[in-house]
Amino acid sequence: MKILSIETSCDETAIALLDISGELARPDIKVLGNTLLSQVALHEQYGGVFPALAMREHQKNLPILLEQTFKEAGYDLEQPDIDFIAVTSGPGLEPALWTGITFAEDLGKKWSASGRKVPVVPVNHMEGHIYSVLYRTESNSKSQAPNHKLDLPALALLVSGGHTELVHIKDFGDYEIIGRTLDDAVGEAFDKVARMLGLKYPGGPKISELADKSRAKKPEIDFKLPRPMIHSQDLNFSFSGLKTAVLYKIRDTRRDDPRYAEGSGKASEEFKQDLARAFEDAAVEVLVKKTRKALEELDSDIKTLIVAGGVSANRRLSHEIKKLTSQFSHLTLRLPDKALTTDNAIMIGIAGFISISTNPGLLRNQAAIKASGNLTLSS
Repeated sequence: MKILSIETSCDETAIALLDISGELARPDIKVLGNTLLSQVALHEQYGGVFPALAMREHQKNLPILLEQTFKEAGYDLEQPDIDFIAVTSGPGLEPALWTGITFAEDLGKKWSASGRKVPVVPVNHMEGHIYSVLYRTESNSKSQAPNHKLDLPALALLVSGGHTELVHIKDFGDYEIIGRTLDDAVGEAFDKVARMLGLKYPGGPKISELADKSRAKKPEIDFKLPRPMIHSQDLNFSFSGLKTAVLYKIRDTRRDDPRYAEGSGKASEEFKQDLARAFEDAAVEVLVKKTRKALEELDSDIKTLIVAGGVSANRRLSHEIKKLTSQFSHLTLRLPDKALTTDNAIMIGIAGFISISTNPGLLRNQAAIKASGNLTLSS
């Protein structure tokens, strides 16, 4: 199948042209063209994504990226050999989602009018993150191993700026959310803590850099932050309390800790590093403990553990998840390549391929696509 995929759920504009075939568990994925433009630099001044600006940038960049993608693939932009268009319909920022959907539907109408019907298929962004683990960015090279195989049933820990979920993947297209955050997503918490420390958006990578510097300097730090809901009987998460604990630690330390520069009201680098470490340790411990609990409850039914989304690139999390996986002899760990941890169009195309393979009627029964900011995974 030749698939054009479009991703505009937040602050990355991305388009890919894929050729996918074979079995769902290990599809043969060829990336013919792939372009992505991040808006991070534009949103820094707001300390997060500004929806109206994101929408405007998507509108401006989509035609440019489409042309670049087709040029890279050597495809005719007027009469392309494409089976369908896959576009993110949610979850995400609705103004941004509508931009991608409208662009995809306009392309479908234009190309269908030229003689070949090109359906447009909605894709759940979180499905994209799940199936991002199927593609290895160097898999088309003869010197590299083939694309990953995904044995099901699986458990997915989805961690990003907008989501923290534990998903039981019973089969391709058959999901049950067994745990989710009750307030902030873990990626959002990383960004908010970074802002408290005076770091620019996106704050997650900067928090991790500071935490690593603290670990390199000393084996332990002299304070610990709470682990919200770590002992609860369910599989849900909460990070707002952890974020508040960081705020209180900053407030209290300003009063009586010499690690704040005297008179300036600004934290020293040592304090920033130790606080970033304490926060990262707490967040990661909760994520890993809940994942362990889910694996134990689902027992040997689970063959694969998937950890995906932007926070899956966190070094501390991947280190602790690998330790956890090693304790389950029957379990295979799948993490996406670093290039596929953030929002991208490759994962949307793969999820589109799986949607069509499990429900071919989507190509025949075309319905108007709606943007859904709170779209959830369902069977």
